[in-house]
Formats: sequence, C-alpha cells, structure tokens
Amino acid sequence: MAGTVDFGGGIAGVHVPGAERVIRIERDILPERCTCRRHISARTRIAGAEPVSSPGAGKTSLLVKVLGMLKAEVPLAVIEGDQQTSNDADRIRATGVPAIQVNTGKGCHLDADMVGYALDKLVPAGRCRFIENVGNLVCPAAFDLGEAAKVVILSVTEGDDKPLKYPDMFAASDVMIIAKTDLLPHVDFDVGKAVGHARRINPAIEVLQLSARTGDGLETFLAWIAARRTASAAAAE
Repeated sequence: MAGTVDFGGGIAGVHVPGAERVIRIERDILPERCTCRRHISARTRIAGAEPVSSPGAGKTSLLVKVLGMLKAEVPLAVIEGDQQTSNDADRIRATGVPAIQVNTGKGCHLDADMVGYALDKLVPAGRCRFIENVGNLVCPAAFDLGEAAKVVILSVTEGDDKPLKYPDMFAASDVMIIAKTDLLPHVDFDVGKAVGHARRINPAIEVLQLSARTGDGLETFLAWIAARRTASAAAAE
C-alpha cells in the first residue's frame, strides 16, 4: 500500500514555548487528544511496537531485516514517521509489507492523532504493527501512541553516555537495542557502560545486542517480539 500523510502545515508544526497558539491548543484541544490517545491505545496496544532512536541509528534497516524474516509467519504493517520524504516507507513497501508514511513537517514527533489517521488508511486490525517515530531521543519520549512496547535503538557509532544525556527516552522504553555491533572493533563504544547507564535510568529495561547487517542477534529480537505479542494478547483476554 502506498501513501503519504502530510501534517506539515507550515508554522503550525513549530513548537514555540509560550506562544499564543501553543497555549490555545493546550487549553482547547488537549481533552480531545486525550480521548484520541485512549482510542488509539485500545486499537493498537496488543500489536504495536514503536522503534525510536537518533537519526541514523538504524531503525529502518533493522525493520527491513525483521520484516523480511517475519512476513511469512505474521501479518505485518508499518507506520513511518519523518519530517519529509517517503524514503523509509518506500523501503518498507519494497519488502512486501504495507506501510504508510506520515510527514510531520516542522513537527518533531508523531502523536496519537497522526497514528489514528494512519491506522484508518493502512490495514485492517489484527496485524503486528510497527510505528517508526521521527528520529530523535527527546520529543517521542513524551507521547503515548498506543504502542505495546517502546524500543529504543542505540547504535555503537553513537556515544555510550546517550542514556544519561536523554534519560526520558530510556526511562520510557521497554527494551534497548545496541545496534551495529559488527562495528564494535572499529569504534570507541563501551557496551558495559551503555548498559549500566541505561539501567541506572531504568532498572527494568531489557537489553539486546544485534547487527542488522550481519544478522547476529536478530533471532533474539524476533523471540522478544513473539513473547511480547503473546503476553499482550493474554493480558487482553
């Protein structure tokens, strides 16, 4: 399925602290958004995982690899969030999995309204959904998209102190994936420090290590997805 939803809308996408428009939105529309968030949660909580990361950490590459391994066994669908272009959704659709691109324009994250609109345009319920948010470790931490789990991806090409610098994201995440592990011999990234920092912020966070390029560790991630889907389905009964 092709399609791009553009929520750019010019200056309306800019978050300016104290601006009159932001104050008016918070006062007049927030109750409606809370209702929308509850509605989205009811529709996606069982089957939705949300990968989040800095730009370039490898979210889309990991999804492409995982979708290729899962699509014969599980019905799948993806919502892609970016400020512009349909590049990532095009990559997902090339695997044969339906995807819709949500462009946020000047906005820095997806919200429940955007996800709800994309769900209406995408596929029937019952599929395992992935919601790939806009690439940053700040804004997406604060917004509930109805996901069953939030997955933060930290590549070894980044700093191992990222959990301390962006604590809200790691506190909100269920699992941390240390990605691009095939590059460990070539970079100054301390896995032990990264894990220690993450668990200082979130003692319950699960940690997986993998390389989408070589496939090392991918089976562990697939097992995690299967376990979370089973647990979520059981909780809903």
